[in-house]
Amino acid sequence: METNRLEAFSDGVIAVIITILVLEMKVPHEPDLAALLPVVPVFLSYVLSFVYVGIYWNNHHHMFRLAESIDGAVLWANLHLLFWLSLLPFTTGWMGENHFARWPTMLYGANLLACAIAFTVLQTSIIRHCGRQGALAQAVASDLKGKISPAIYFAGMACAWFLPAWTGMAFFVLAALIWLVPDRRMERAIRAHEPGQG
Repeated sequence: METNRLEAFSDGVIAVIITILVLEMKVPHEPDLAALLPVVPVFLSYVLSFVYVGIYWNNHHHMFRLAESIDGAVLWANLHLLFWLSLLPFTTGWMGENHFARWPTMLYGANLLACAIAFTVLQTSIIRHCGRQGALAQAVASDLKGKISPAIYFAGMACAWFLPAWTGMAFFVLAALIWLVPDRRMERAIRAHEPGQG
């Protein structure tokens, strides 16, 4: 099967997730700047989740540029990823509304961990379908970032439990910063896989 319909569907779901994220920010009724102060935690959690959704969309796009074809297992693995991403507006809103309290922050970390695991499952499903000699398998190779991210999420959840919850947030921000750095291997693989691209 070709990847076009899967990519179009995923793009639509991710666009809806981003829309729901921003709708969680309630407009203050007072017209002064002080009214914005209670919204700051909600805004900060929105920014972090927006970045995460953007990272997943970007990597999803690159990954399917390297997938020669897909099968039913890849379709289900993709839905699995979209399920966990679709929960981000809920966990983001709960955490922001409760000013990064322990349980909301831990649930947010668990949501991020589930997204990371689901992305790895999707990547593995594509590699299994396309083969170890396929373009994606060659591009990801050791996948260091994919392996250390779950450990960072676990550390953030542990800090949110034993220390002030904002210390857990520092780990979640760190993981996002690691993924913001573009993966040159993917770009090189796409150029090699699709002659004439960049």
